[in-house]
Amino acid sequence: MNKSMLAGIGIGIAAALGIAAVASLDVFTPAPQYAQVLTATPIKKTIKTPRQECRNVTVTHRAPVQDENRIAGSVLGAVAGGVLGHQLGGGRGRDVATVVGALGGGYAGNQVQGVMQKNDTTTSTQQRCHTVYDKSQQLLGYDVTYQIGTQQGKIRMDYDPGIQIPLDRSGQLVLNKA
Repeated sequence: MNKSMLAGIGIGIAAALGIAAVASLDVFTPAPQYAQVLTATPIKKTIKTPRQECRNVTVTHRAPVQDENRIAGSVLGAVAGGVLGHQLGGGRGRDVATVVGALGGGYAGNQVQGVMQKNDTTTSTQQRCHTVYDKSQQLLGYDVTYQIGTQQGKIRMDYDPGIQIPLDRSGQLVLNKA
């Protein structure tokens, strides 16, 4: 065999091995331009907003009492009882009947005035308020699971990315919303 033929075979083998090595590196396969979104789970926060809820209520009050000790009822009852007692009997019995009538009438007048004062009421309308809480949901972002080729990753995003996330030339996620 001649030397040039051996050199040609050697160069051919070297070239074939080089092409095979380059082909195994996937140099000619284009890199993915997007990451595939597998899941996008919304993250929410419950917000409680207080507000006042009011309603009108009818309230019954005992009227102010002018004569707390019920003196007027006792005096009027004693006078009426004394007059009635004086009408009964004669002589010394009349005096006793007058005193007993005055005492009984005083007690009865006191009790009658007490019942009348207790039943003497006024009504008014008052506004009663209490705090209630309205609940609402605030969206904080999305927990996103994505896949680039055979690699999976997770990231929290401010927005729902849809079905794919763009990649830059170096294969990194482009997270700013266009």
